[in-house]
Amino acid sequence: MNSREYFEKVADRWDNMRSGFFSEEVREKAYKVADIKKGKQAADIGAGTGFVTEGLAREGLDVIAVDQSKTMMEELKRKFPEIDCRQGEAENLPVANETMDYVFANMFLHHVERPEKAIKEMTRILTSGGRLVITDLDEHSFEFLKREHHDRWMGFNREAIAQWFKDAGLRDVKVECVGQSCCAESCNGTDSAKVSIFIASGIKLYKSS
Repeated sequence: MNSREYFEKVADRWDNMRSGFFSEEVREKAYKVADIKKGKQAADIGAGTGFVTEGLAREGLDVIAVDQSKTMMEELKRKFPEIDCRQGEAENLPVANETMDYVFANMFLHHVERPEKAIKEMTRILTSGGRLVITDLDEHSFEFLKREHHDRWMGFNREAIAQWFKDAGLRDVKVECVGQSCCAESCNGTDSAKVSIFIASGIKLYKSS
């Protein structure tokens, strides 16, 4: 089973599962770092069933939600019929160039085959002066997360994340601790994980006139 198949399987249970992994404070921190403004355009990449999307819409932003899982998108659309939901891949987002004021990706990057390319793709859809905010896992050694949750990556080194942001053309790059952890238990109950969560942000460079 790959990550797409995994999320297709758990879509109808994902809200309950997610609430046990990490709290709403993660998305609130992301909104604060992005300094979100009502009426702006935002994309939620790897949106799942709408954890980040829900808060953005509540704050009055126009949101495009993107996920590779058709079932996840159907579940999100059922909950929030007003949201523009688009099925798409990390390396080929179904969003036009330079149209988003904010791009968010929460717990998405560690499921992506080529995270550095995904960051460049998310930067592509940002307007000049737009902000990319990613919340994800720090490096860890919990192998069962790869086996059971089909993670591609066992978290990330913060310096590597910062460099990928800079390579994508982002400035004012910051990678900090959210102050929260992601918690999970193995299916057989013999192992448990508690992994700190980072928040990375950067602003797309303005084009020179």
